[in-house]
Amino acid sequence: MQRRTLIAALAAVGMMTSATLGWAQTPSKYQAEYRLSTVVGTAFPWGKAGEKWAELVKQRTNGRINIKLYPGVSLVAGDQTREFTAIRQGVIDLAIGSTINWSPQIKQLNLFSLPFLMPDYAAIDALTQGEVGKDLFKVLDKAGVVPLAWGENGFREVTNSKRELRKPEDFKGLKLRVVGSPLFLDTLTALGANPTQMSWADAQPALASGAVDGQENPVTIFTAAKLHTVGQKNVTMWGYVADPLIFVANKEVWEGWTKEDQKIVREAAIDAGKYNIQIAREGMTGADPAVLKNIESLGVKVVKLTPQERAEFVKVTRPVYDKWAKQIGPDLVKKAEAAIAARKK
Repeated sequence: MQRRTLIAALAAVGMMTSATLGWAQTPSKYQAEYRLSTVVGTAFPWGKAGEKWAELVKQRTNGRINIKLYPGVSLVAGDQTREFTAIRQGVIDLAIGSTINWSPQIKQLNLFSLPFLMPDYAAIDALTQGEVGKDLFKVLDKAGVVPLAWGENGFREVTNSKRELRKPEDFKGLKLRVVGSPLFLDTLTALGANPTQMSWADAQPALASGAVDGQENPVTIFTAAKLHTVGQKNVTMWGYVADPLIFVANKEVWEGWTKEDQKIVREAAIDAGKYNIQIAREGMTGADPAVLKNIESLGVKVVKLTPQERAEFVKVTRPVYDKWAKQIGPDLVKKAEAAIAARKK
């Protein structure tokens, strides 16, 4: 009888231990699902990055943390400029956001939108992977989110339905869709264009109807969104700004995870970011990039500016650069310029 009682007691202790271990693996305050916001879906490198992050986190936490992707910034009714505020408020748990879209709230992120600051991919890396990137992460942390990793949307090229764009005066009078950034409005206005602020969700119908003549975005967006089907027959490769992406978490959500899981989520974000950068740049390098050949095969005219032609755009937009450098912070801009000058090409 005593033996049976002892066995029963040991079994009860074992059950309690298992329950305790199970709680340790998945604390009760963990959510069943975490909401991840992106502007575009999985047809685009940006959306694929979100998919990869969610996949890696689920796999590496053995299902303790499940992330659901909400593309089209659907958690904020499609308004990408409200995304950053929504993360701080807890409407969004996780996000892979554009430095452009978040720049109205975080003025230092306008750095990447200074016209013609970054001449090549090595220049982007010199900023995001160096001291400037660390400084910006500190700014984001103070602003109320947890920055985890860098990704990339790419260099933004301009497309339109009217004509080839080779010199500043070619922009005169063009109605161009832009994101909700005053810096973009200033840059394109300086070129004589008529920039119109519009969400990406509204952009394609506007292009199709002719309400706007063109837009500016990385060519990966051009191909995935099939913009040649909405009248975009001219692409100018001018690389005037680039659009790094940032993987972040809401602070309350982050603090609800164990240190072990925080480490897993951060490392998964870094790995997804590297994957994102790789696919965003795929087919974009070399003397005859494969992506551009593909675009030309669709009957689209691709203009590649000569150094002399590019210099004219730099000259015309320099007053905008100088004006915004003061707002972003002269010290940060000088640090960025020095990092780019010292980069390994």
